[in-house]
Amino acid sequence: MVKVYKDFPDAKLVVPEIQKSVVEEKDLVYASYGGRKMHLDIYLPGPKSLLDGQLFFPVVIMIHGGGWRSGFRDMEKPMALFLASNGYAAVTVEYRLSGEEKYPASINDIQAAIKWLKAHYRKYKIDKKKIALYGCSSGGQIAALLGTNNWVHKYEKGNNKMILDKVQGVIDIDGVLNMTDPNESGKDKDPSNPSSGKRWFGYSYDEKPELWKEASAINYINGNSASYCFINSSLLRFHAGRDSVINQLNRNSIYSEVHTIANTPHTFWLFHPWFEETGYHIVTFLNKIFKVNFSR
Repeated sequence: MVKVYKDFPDAKLVVPEIQKSVVEEKDLVYASYGGRKMHLDIYLPGPKSLLDGQLFFPVVIMIHGGGWRSGFRDMEKPMALFLASNGYAAVTVEYRLSGEEKYPASINDIQAAIKWLKAHYRKYKIDKKKIALYGCSSGGQIAALLGTNNWVHKYEKGNNKMILDKVQGVIDIDGVLNMTDPNESGKDKDPSNPSSGKRWFGYSYDEKPELWKEASAINYINGNSASYCFINSSLLRFHAGRDSVINQLNRNSIYSEVHTIANTPHTFWLFHPWFEETGYHIVTFLNKIFKVNFSR
């Protein structure tokens, strides 16, 4: 954050603004591992936001960033409130970071959250056939991977196993699509200073390249994958694999769109003046893929 203010002195951190039209459901437990309870928060539009005759809200599941080792779900609360004010249910999810559990625990957590929401869709008026994953940085990597709807399920645990974790849309904000790209896999030159990737996997790329490959969305795009919206900073290393993924989506006749916001830091979505543009791109994409037109 200090670096953002140093490089962009006019940047201002976005502060959550609670709106009367948004209903909050806080600290809901979606999974338990022994005594460890996993939580999510749901932000629902007010009833007047629904279209005539529509009973359920499209939903966006939000995955915070932090290099798989830091961060918390409230980081995405401002965007969740923005989405709820635009007609979408928004769900911010806690997941296990690398200091607690290694890969693929965080991905399994998001799978569990998807399935929990589908199992409780009537209670929270969620349209289980209109689900998008939103992820930023490391959260974008997780969202992009699960959005292929083809990631390996050999690690999957927990309840609701019979419920599919398929989603229809992905908003990937500066999330890596190819973990084997040298910008990610080539960082571990000093054993005393492991990369975020090594902390997450428990192994460097040289030690276990198969894990880094396995966690790369670029290897799973297929005809069953979700539609993708890529929103990127001006930092090229976060674009790695994007063009290849888009080509694969095109070959499978799957919709995608790209927005690169010029002259931005990596965490642009957390700050004014970029928050509003990011939110606009997200809502426009969701309206398009879900074929809705909510009025604010």
